[in-house]
Amino acid sequence: METFDLLKRVHQIEIKAKGLSNNIFAGEYHSAFKGRGMTFAEVREYQYGDDIRDIEWNVSARFNKPYVKVYEEERELTVILCVDVSGSLEFGTSVMTKRDMQTEIAATLAFSAMQNNDKIGVIFFSDTIEKFIPPKKGRRHILYIIRELLEFKPRSQKTDIGAAVEFLTSVIKRRSTAFLLSDFITDKDFSKALTIANRKHDVVAVQVYDKRVAELPDVGLIKVRDAETGHEALIDTSSMRTRSRHAAWWNRQQAQMQEVFSHSGVDHVSVRTDHDYVAALMRLFRYRA
Repeated sequence: METFDLLKRVHQIEIKAKGLSNNIFAGEYHSAFKGRGMTFAEVREYQYGDDIRDIEWNVSARFNKPYVKVYEEERELTVILCVDVSGSLEFGTSVMTKRDMQTEIAATLAFSAMQNNDKIGVIFFSDTIEKFIPPKKGRRHILYIIRELLEFKPRSQKTDIGAAVEFLTSVIKRRSTAFLLSDFITDKDFSKALTIANRKHDVVAVQVYDKRVAELPDVGLIKVRDAETGHEALIDTSSMRTRSRHAAWWNRQQAQMQEVFSHSGVDHVSVRTDHDYVAALMRLFRYRA
């Protein structure tokens, strides 16, 4: 992408994402992703039903009556975008590719986080950690992230979601909100790694998929290519058996994905590239609020 075209695209995404975060998601993001950390605020006299573990012993001894610590929620978050940049994300048969939509969603989440005065970092992953952008605040930082989302070229075309969430767990020390953006088309089991990550962080999954991956059209003989392995094959889409087998594969993939999210306690939403991702994100935000 030429420099002028890149800057123009960055500007377009900024306008759209800021508009959404200011006008549509205002308040929804904050309600859905409140600070999960707790910070000490004050002490007060012990009341029946208070947790004895919160007793402030020094103050209690001084006044000869029990006092407890009162905590308040930390409003400032660290937000990590875990972004799949493997080959399968380049696919698209509608208005935009999966990667295009993923970029817009990530930018919208980043500007929503900025409105909340949160730090934002990014983990780009394929079957390895391609790049890590440490969390920082500010518009300049977000514009840098958007440029990387648009321009980044991965070394590998394959996918390993487990490696990404393991990296998240080991590198991000403070409890964070992590958005895992991917098409989740993988044969590798990432359930255990995701469960561990979600115990330490608040992980939310956003699946982006194309309608033609979910359902083959009846258009006769077509050549298909696996974007991650390079394998090519001819498929007769006029065959009902072929379309049925493909549909069965897709349904298995979705069922396995749902099972992983349910087992690990991860909230998730799925967005099709020809559908409105704004409505999907609003459903997610309101569900969590």
